[in-house]
Amino acid sequence: MANNPVTNLFKVPELKDKILFTLYMLLIYRIGAHLTVPGLDVAALKQQFGQLQGTFLGLYDMFVGGGLSRATVFALGIMPYISASIMFQLLAAVFPTVEKMQKEGEDGRMKLEQWTRYTTVGLSVVQAYGYSVFLQSLSGAVKEPGAMFVFTTVLTLTTGAVFVMWIGEQITDRGIGNGMSLLIFFSIMDSFPGAVGRTYDSFHTGQLTLFSLTMLLVVLVAVSGGVVAMTMAARKIPVQIPRKVVGRGRIREGQKSFVPLRVNSAGVMPIIFAQSFIVVPGTAAAFFHWPLLQEMSQIFAPRTTPYYITYGILIIFFTYFYTAIIFNPIDLAENLKKQGGFVPGVKPGTRTAEYIDRVLTRVTLPGAIYLALIALIPFWILSIFNITTFYFGGTSLLIVVGVGLDTVQQAQQLLLLRHYDGFMKKGRVKMRGRQRYM
Repeated sequence: MANNPVTNLFKVPELKDKILFTLYMLLIYRIGAHLTVPGLDVAALKQQFGQLQGTFLGLYDMFVGGGLSRATVFALGIMPYISASIMFQLLAAVFPTVEKMQKEGEDGRMKLEQWTRYTTVGLSVVQAYGYSVFLQSLSGAVKEPGAMFVFTTVLTLTTGAVFVMWIGEQITDRGIGNGMSLLIFFSIMDSFPGAVGRTYDSFHTGQLTLFSLTMLLVVLVAVSGGVVAMTMAARKIPVQIPRKVVGRGRIREGQKSFVPLRVNSAGVMPIIFAQSFIVVPGTAAAFFHWPLLQEMSQIFAPRTTPYYITYGILIIFFTYFYTAIIFNPIDLAENLKKQGGFVPGVKPGTRTAEYIDRVLTRVTLPGAIYLALIALIPFWILSIFNITTFYFGGTSLLIVVGVGLDTVQQAQQLLLLRHYDGFMKKGRVKMRGRQRYM
């Protein structure tokens, strides 16, 4: 009888402790995501915040598990830290100092991490102040508006954001890893049970037909399978490392390897960037009632043709843009040259960099189209079958599947490491036994 993989996870003491610690940290995070900031009328806030779906605030609210619409102490979530990390990634492409720190090893990484923390605090203060002013603009949401409310809200939300950052770092260091990603994962999954319940009620009352429900499930499974396949798909560039003399006449045999270029190197970032731009007209129209902005918000409203076309073009553009930032063919070619490796049929150095860049450009195109389809197909399905109780977007789906795959792979690596350590210990015991009788 085959062993149950879930049971095996808890048979390893180290892995069991990591999983339990991660669950404990996530429990604290979800409890804090339901504690409201003092001085608010939650019912009035929810009623008015519902009108802002489809704006930037609605997008932000998805990443923090509804904490923004409920104005909880963790309303900012992990997003200030994510924004700070992305900021330094973009700065590395512009400022050589930041790029040098990324390449300095552990010391440079620690220094850059410290800068990211300081930037997170600064962004949290700015976002908390803007959110407190926004809350005061909602009629009836704040019981006693004024400077004192702004001060307490900024202090509470900033402290909450820093605490969430600490939780993410603890999960990364002492848990099963991917702390920041897991926080976003569970924030997105927070709305899933409620959506399933509303969908069941709609089907039970006859508002949703059996055919529509079946199509929803089929598309959900098919899109999830496509996300898994495309997330793991890669173009392998063969690399040859020739024979080399090492030390006193020792010869290191030649090796054949490959450099994997992922079809989706940019991950979910292009969709996040595209959504941040596409919701600008709706967000601006919600705050400024100008005729031009109102007209633009209607043109680029969700589930309209201009919205779909613009959204798809933005995703393709940002896929190339972000891939160019995070992947440097020149550095890869230089590293291969230093190691003595080369791509068969291509000269080392500049020619190798040009070859890798050409292959990457070709591979990125299907990845960009795939991202655009993943983002748009859910909109089309929900619109065709008029499903309003269940929402799954490309961003949330990619994050959920991607983080799930990474977490499973890390758990498997820990299990393999445990088995490898056990094998080595048995080998050492056998060697001692043989030496004892020799």
